[in-house]
Parts: sequence; structure tokens; C-alpha cells
Amino acid sequence: MELSKYPLKTYKDTPSDAELVSHQLMLRAGLIKKLASGLFTWMPLGLRVLRNIEDIVRAEMNQSGAFEILMPAIQPSSLWEETGRWDEYGNLLLKIHDRHDRLFCFGPTHEEVITDIVRKEITSYKQLPVNFYQIQTKFRDEIRPRFGVMRAREFQMKDAYSFHFDQSSLDNEYDKMANTYNNIFNRIGLNFRKVRADSGEIGGSMSHEYHVLADSGEDEIGYCDEENYAANVEMIDSKSAPNGGLLSFTRGIEVGHIFQLGDKYSKNMGLSVLDHEGQKISPLMGCYGIGISRIVAASIEQNHDEKGIIWPEHIAPFDYIIIALNNKNYDITSKAKEIYEAIKSSGREVMIDDRDERAGVKFAEADLIGIPNQIIVSKRGLDQGTIEHINRSSGVKEDIAINELVEKISG
Repeated sequence: MELSKYPLKTYKDTPSDAELVSHQLMLRAGLIKKLASGLFTWMPLGLRVLRNIEDIVRAEMNQSGAFEILMPAIQPSSLWEETGRWDEYGNLLLKIHDRHDRLFCFGPTHEEVITDIVRKEITSYKQLPVNFYQIQTKFRDEIRPRFGVMRAREFQMKDAYSFHFDQSSLDNEYDKMANTYNNIFNRIGLNFRKVRADSGEIGGSMSHEYHVLADSGEDEIGYCDEENYAANVEMIDSKSAPNGGLLSFTRGIEVGHIFQLGDKYSKNMGLSVLDHEGQKISPLMGCYGIGISRIVAASIEQNHDEKGIIWPEHIAPFDYIIIALNNKNYDITSKAKEIYEAIKSSGREVMIDDRDERAGVKFAEADLIGIPNQIIVSKRGLDQGTIEHINRSSGVKEDIAINELVEKISG
């Protein structure tokens, strides 16, 4: 992608209404634009990051054996009234009347909808277990939206729902989803902990949250890595882990939550299947959510410096940015574009800053938007047959022979 043609506008000044570093940098780097309170447009650069996270989540969910579907965002009130959650959720629900004065809501979650689907489609224990997931826009009418996409009213979420004949099957799927989440967050490049948590308004008998460790996190967690134990502070009643290990305390940003729901929704909504003796039973359910858009902000909270964002490689909008110094020099511009085409042909995502701007501007914007690898093409380098490679995370600089660059990148 040629930056001279890319719709990217960055800002030097920190927005006055942005409290968290992630919110500040997402606005300054042109990843998002605010439309209204808690509502944001994802601009091309930010959307690339969002889609990269979606791709990782989708690949791992598919690998787990879950089936992707896409449910309607707008849900009839009648389903929520079956479970009693229409009143429980209260003003968090954005309620809508259609032209026939029928009442709907913009879904904040989809337990009712998926249970309605399964009660119409699945009749026998032989069709269980099954796990359905989607990646979709949700809406929760937060009383005080803040921190940019961290606590927005409209957000991207992966939500999954599993159905089981017995507790053993639910336990197995719960463990499988826990491992899947570990894989997802490791691939994204986050320092996180799986934390014992309260089930809250979703309900159920057991739940765990996944927290990205960051000083700006809203939740306090205690953890003991020696015992592989972590819990939200409200779930901790002593200063030690279950086997006596010393707890450390830190703050975390919740980016995922898994629940064992039991038969709360299947019973309330009359979902039943026939067991091996022909008797009706209410299937047990699990629920598994990941805040896709929140991960973008959480990653920045964990990966930034005074210059800007430092993207983990697997979610970065581009792998490389080529910075051509002195664009008025034909040889430099020509060689930079030649290198750009070669990297592109190798299958890597690459951007070239071919604008007629000062070197300082180009370096500052490259650091701000956080592309992991910077390739500097200059007269000094061309005279020596080299380019300079700068690793955005470590700051390490290295001269690489131009004729060896593509092989080094591919390797």
C-alpha cells in the first residue's frame, strides 16, 4: 500500500477527552473516528488490526470443532421475556419498536436466540454436543461510555454457545474452550491470565475471565503462577493461593469470559431433547465470549512507548513499512518501490511511505502507527548496497544487503 494514496490522517496532539493511552493513540494514529458517545468508525488502518484478530479467533474456533453462524443483531422482546432477562438487563438494552409497534432490542448477547434455534433444530441426544459461534456487532447502552473502544456502546464480539447431554460433556467442552482461548491470546501476543470470576448477569455455575495485564485495567486480580491460579479479588478470601502459594496482585483488562450456564436457558425456554431411553431432558449449556474490538485497545495498553503503538506481529496492520528518504532523488524512490514490490511478492503485508515529506515526519508517523518492521532506503545505504532495518519493538537497527532482503524476510 502506497501511503501517498492511503486515507490515513494522524495527529500530533493528544485528544483532551481521551483518558487511556490506547484511546489517545487510536485517535492520534487514525485507527478510529468518534461518531457519538461510545460509537466509533473503524478507519482502514484500524480495521486491518480488527480483521487480523478476527482471523486468529476464527481459525482457533474452527480448529476446536465449533461451527460458525451469524445470528440477527436485532432480537424480539418475547425471547428475552421467556428468560426474565428483559427486565433484568433494564436500560442496558437498546429497545426498538418496528412499524407494527412490535418491541425488539439490539442484542448485547445471544443466549436466547441460540436457544430458540436449537429447540427448533435439535431433538435427540445423538445430535449433542454441539458448539455454535459468531463474530458480530453487539450493543450495550452503557450509562457512561468511556476509554474509547474499551468501553464502547457498540462493539465487536465473538460469542459461542455449546449444548450438552450431561455434565461430563460440558466439562470437556469448557476445558477445550479454555485451551482454545489460551491459543488465541498467545497467538495475538498478549500477556494474560485466566481468572476465576463471578458469573454476573449471564448466570451459571462456573466462569473464568481472561485478563490482559495492564496498569490501566479496571479489575484487580490476584495470581500465583506456581500454582497456575488466578482470581478476581472479590473471589479471593485470603492472601494465599489454594495450596499456600503467595499471591501477587495486579490490574487486568477483561478480554474474554467463559461460563458454564447449566440448564438456566434451556429450562426457561422449553428446550428439551430425548435421551437414550426416550425421556425428555434439558440440555446443559456453555457460553464463551471474546471482546474483539476491546483486544485492540488492550494490546495497545500493553504494547506502546512514548513514540506510539508497538503492534505484536500477528495483529499488526502491515508487517513492514518502507521509508524512502529524499523522494526527489529518482534512484532512492525507484529502489524503494522495487523493494516494496519484492516484499509484496513474497506474501508479506507492506506499506511504503512515498510521500513528499521530511524524514522526521515519516519516522514519527511510522513510530506512531507501530508497524513492527521499518525499512529505511537512503542515499547512504544505496551507495553501500544496503537498507537499514529497524525493529519497532526493540529499537535494534541492522544494515541488510538489498539483494539478501527478500530471502531474509521469507526465512
